[in-house]
Amino acid sequence: MPFVTEQNLTDIVLERWSHVPDPRLRQIMQALVKHMHAFVREIEPTEAEWFTAIDWLTRTGQISTDKRQEFILASDTLGVSMLVDAINHRFSSKATPTTVTGPFHIHDSPEFADGADMAQGAPGIPCFVHGKVSDIDGRPVGNVMLDVWQTDGEGLYEAQRPELPDVWMRGIYHSKPDGSYLIRTVAPIAYTIPLDGTVGELFHRTDISPYRPAHIHFMIKAPGFHAVTTHLFQKGDDYIETDVVYGVKEPLIVAFEKKPAGSKAPNGEVINEPFYDVRYDFTLQRLAQAAAA
Repeated sequence: MPFVTEQNLTDIVLERWSHVPDPRLRQIMQALVKHMHAFVREIEPTEAEWFTAIDWLTRTGQISTDKRQEFILASDTLGVSMLVDAINHRFSSKATPTTVTGPFHIHDSPEFADGADMAQGAPGIPCFVHGKVSDIDGRPVGNVMLDVWQTDGEGLYEAQRPELPDVWMRGIYHSKPDGSYLIRTVAPIAYTIPLDGTVGELFHRTDISPYRPAHIHFMIKAPGFHAVTTHLFQKGDDYIETDVVYGVKEPLIVAFEKKPAGSKAPNGEVINEPFYDVRYDFTLQRLAQAAAA
């Protein structure tokens, strides 16, 4: 084996990792070595800077919990999450686009009946989200699971309200046999990503906007169909074009139509305060259907 020098080190490491039996792991690790070494050669970090990077990564892991994943937040704000999402969801243009999951999804949310109030006293303006779920050929899809989560009307997720003992602003709904669904909640508002952790440390040293436009998250699953994780964004929000996690796609921008007090809501109830009416039809692609332009 040749002695290591600055010039030959990368080639020596690549050759060492060429002996990995698993071909996929070998491909991944050799690509990682090649690009990581190229990154280091380009920026030429000092030893202090390299230690700072390792310390930042260490603390990013330490702050992560089952309700807050700081590494996902870092991936989101670097655009990596959206790139991974795009590579893995090359659906038909007729299907509802996917976007990032984000760091605040929590499994095992409570089940709600069609039209039930997910907000349950949370601050914010009442909001009704309704529409139909169909396949890309226009046929309704019933019993689709819609896992929904969002901020309250003060811009906070459950993980950001540790004083609350119960679930907050999340729930699971199902479409009816005709594909229709109805969710009652409160309208989300634009908010900044959490800036009290390691990602926040980084952003405080930049002029990049830390805001996300107002949105509601959906994770949609049905047997025989590709799962869809997506958002509905409020049309006209100030941060639509500068979303800090690059998650906005034009078909997901939706009008939040404000109704005056005394108007009839989609559930037939007369609401004695202003509320939002949001209509969106989700379109799912069957597993057997190939992507189409």
